[in-house]
Order: sequence, then C-alpha cells, then structure tokens
Amino acid sequence: MPQDRLEYDIKEGVLAIVQRSGTSFYWAMRLLPPAKRDAMFAIYAFCREVDDIADGEEALETKRINLQIWRDEIDKLYDGTPNHLITRALAEPLRLYGLAKEDFVAVIDGMETDAIDKLQLQDMAELELYCDRVACAVGRLSNAVFGLAPEKSRQLAKSLGEALQLTNILRDIYEDAERDRIYLPKELLARHGVLDPGIPDPDINEILAHPGLVEVCIELAERARLDFQQAQAIIETCDKTAIRPAIVMMKIYRRLFILLERRGWERLNIPVKVSKAWKLMLAARILIFKA
Repeated sequence: MPQDRLEYDIKEGVLAIVQRSGTSFYWAMRLLPPAKRDAMFAIYAFCREVDDIADGEEALETKRINLQIWRDEIDKLYDGTPNHLITRALAEPLRLYGLAKEDFVAVIDGMETDAIDKLQLQDMAELELYCDRVACAVGRLSNAVFGLAPEKSRQLAKSLGEALQLTNILRDIYEDAERDRIYLPKELLARHGVLDPGIPDPDINEILAHPGLVEVCIELAERARLDFQQAQAIIETCDKTAIRPAIVMMKIYRRLFILLERRGWERLNIPVKVSKAWKLMLAARILIFKA
C-alpha cells in the first residue's frame, strides 16, 4: 500500500474513534492546526480505547490482559515499532512534540484502577493519584502538543485535570454506584458520618441515602472550584490561541459544575448535562472573539 494511502487510512481510523465517542472533545480539537489536531485525536483515541476496556463487560482477567497489551504497544511506540493503528498515529506526534511515555503509562494505570469488580477509594491522596492518572496525565500530553513550557504544562494539567475529573465524579455518583464504584474517598465519607470506617465493605445504597453525603459533595465541590480558579489564573499567563481547546474544555466543565450546584447535592439522581447548543455557541464565540 502506498505510504500516503496508509497515512490517510490511519488518520481516518483514528477520526472514526473520536467521532464515535460523541463528546465535547471533537469540537474543541477542531480549533487546532492540522498537525496538532491529528496529534490530539490520536491521544484521545488512545484514551478512549483503554477507557472502553476498563468500562467494558468482559471478565476482570480479560481486562487486565487487554490493558497489558496496550502497555506492550506503548513500549513498541517508544521503540519505534508500533503495530496498532492508534500507536502508529502517535508516532509523528511523539517525534514532533516529545510526548512523555510515563503519561501514557499513567493513563493505563488509572484504567486498571477502574478495571475491578468493586471500587472504593480510601483517602484524598488516592483520589488525587487517580485524578492525576486519568485526567492530569492527559493534560500533560495535550499541553506538550499545545507547546506549553514543562513547568507551566505541569501546573495547568494538575489544576485543570483535577477540576474536570472532580466534576465528572460529582456528576456521576449515581451512575458509578450502579457499577459498584465509589470515587468519594472512604476517609471523607467517614469524616462526615456517612459510613463507619471500621466496616470494610459499606453498602452503596446506604451511602447514597445518607444525609451527610451532601456535605461530602460540598467539600469536593469546593476543591473543584479552587482548581478551576487556579487553572483560570494559569491560562491568563498563556498564549490563549495556542491552548484554545483547553479553554473550551474548561468552560464546558465549568458550566457543568455550575449546573450541578444549581441542581443541588440533595438530588444526585437527577442527571445534569451541558446542552449541545451551549457548546456550539461557546465554540463560535472562541473562534470569533478569541475569548
């Protein structure tokens, strides 16, 4: 097969994965120049694939095997011999932007946290580590593509990545509970009287019904609010044109965060989402007014 045809097929395959996800990410990344856009699509496609493994219906051992396959594939990418469509798509971004191998590995580590039968994070340190792996690591990869200096990249990835992931956790408490996943740290739940720390396997339904859960959400929401503020302060020191996709993602999630607070933490079973029309208006505003 001619090289240009092969490259086209790889790009189309990656694009299909991104479009199939139906998230805000696709529209945010459309704001980038072609080479950076292709790089971000490849990064996202990798994240989507390993996330689908963690969230899939396969047996636990199958999930672990499939995540190990991706570890091996990342090794091959950095050895210069990628086999998978996605890692082949990542080869050029790796050359252009110096993507760090440890960030891809961190994402896989985060998915292994999810790929268990019953999940309960123990304390805030464990929650911070989880956020770093599944969100901040993606931010560091993205910021490398955007061209941020290493220290600023690290700072923005930490604050924005944590803000986005905490917002996800606060939004999905009921949905996660249906999968036997509790991302609200056991330490935090115990501090607000939601559970007895001496009980190794707390009942999820009792946690959801406990009135103290409202205070847990308020405390986590305050942490997310501070993260959003820190991210905004860092963004003000950056070339906003270079990081427009990050600005779009922050504004969408900040809007979601506001809607969650308006709904209130007493009604966690009521779904909240940002409308597609609002997202499109935001993208148009950023394109036209660069803000």
